[in-house]
Amino acid sequence: MIINALMAFLMSGFICVIAQIIIDNTKLTPGHVTSIFVVLGVLLEFFGLYKYLRQIGHIGASIPICNFGALMMEGVKKLIETQGLLGVVNGVFYITGGVITFCVFLSLIVVVFARAKS
Repeated sequence: MIINALMAFLMSGFICVIAQIIIDNTKLTPGHVTSIFVVLGVLLEFFGLYKYLRQIGHIGASIPICNFGALMMEGVKKLIETQGLLGVVNGVFYITGGVITFCVFLSLIVVVFARAKS
């Protein structure tokens, strides 16, 4: 139990350190780094490597933004088997649709109740 928590902490910390190094040493913005990590998650899942990160890092590999890309690719893989080429389009939302809907809903709540300070 403790070793799982430690590995999760180390995995998510490692991902954050990589992101911080990229931000500190390049002119990329946090939005660019986020996009890079999503694409990296897609590529790792495409080659079947992200499952090993989940086995090693447990929840530490399942929470960061790169997992979002891996889940999109996982959905695409599943739906390509049943729907063919149409699975590429539908698969992106197969697993991640609920997350995207939740984020849009929360954004709406923030817009309604928050005020800009400028």
